Amino acid sequence: MTQRPVALFAMRSRDLPDVFPPHVLRQLREAVTIDPDLIAERFDDPRVLGVLASAEILITGWASPVIDAKVLAAAPRLRSVVHWAGSVKGHLSDDCWDRGLQISSAAEANGVPVAEYSLAAILFAGKGLFALRERYRADRAFTLAAVEPGVGNFRRRVGIIGASRIGRRVIELLRPFDFEVFLADPYVEASEAAALGVTPVDLDTLLACCDVVSVHAPATPGTRNMLNRDRLALMREGATLINTARGELVDTEALTDEVARGRLSAVLDVTHPEPLDPESRLFDLPGAFLTPHVAGSHGNELERLGRSAVGEVERLVSGLPLAYPVLREQLSRSA
Repeated sequence: MTQRPVALFAMRSRDLPDVFPPHVLRQLREAVTIDPDLIAERFDDPRVLGVLASAEILITGWASPVIDAKVLAAAPRLRSVVHWAGSVKGHLSDDCWDRGLQISSAAEANGVPVAEYSLAAILFAGKGLFALRERYRADRAFTLAAVEPGVGNFRRRVGIIGASRIGRRVIELLRPFDFEVFLADPYVEASEAAALGVTPVDLDTLLACCDVVSVHAPATPGTRNMLNRDRLALMREGATLINTARGELVDTEALTDEVARGRLSAVLDVTHPEPLDPESRLFDLPGAFLTPHVAGSHGNELERLGRSAVGEVERLVSGLPLAYPVLREQLSRSA
């Protein structure tokens, strides 16, 4: 019988039961030799170093310790890092890329609930539900059969900023609905936009023409405060901005001013800073719908991440290419 490769968890211990429940862990242990009771929260633990010397695969997650030259020197057989969460930027040093490790991420799986959240927010925004809820809560009454003007999702214009994994999934989820979907992404050619079924426009045009704008661009030096005061001023009166990407992409103070004036509404799962200052006006503005960074995987959705990681490990063991590889040249344009 062929000996199974040795793998090691490098992550936050408390996450293991949710990400790798017993049936998922059992599937993983059929592919590799791994001890679920030995989790590297730091690499200088003598027990960890003993396994690291023979490990071929590291399975990383939230709060993974950094994998640098010193760690790699202690792991001469290491050939792959399978990350069950999203971004790998926080724990992979340049040495990992120089070594030629195969890197995988569960960003695709983690994007599923974010896209679902975004779809729900888009539909609620188009229906005017955020404002109507506030009015109903204040009035404690409404007139039966009265038609609400200016609301509805028929031919509503929706703008997607960024054809990222999540942005593309949102576009896919929007297809069954009667929306006009616009996309702003400088890396997407017209032919690709046509295949996605969206109208490509520049960012300023998208902001000016759409009723609902959903942000799905990565946080990079070039996208910081991308939606600044001038750009927010381009948005239509009564438009809604949805941000499930990163708070740094939006000028928080400028957006707060727009929402305070009643000109824009906002659905924000992420902010800058995060969490917001407890004294922030956004908490009390009726046009702001705030959630505590929950669009990504939580609760039973964490198992999806574990399943994705196990699938990648199985592919490695079988000699198949990774389904969700992370490439060095993609890092500057990804989260």
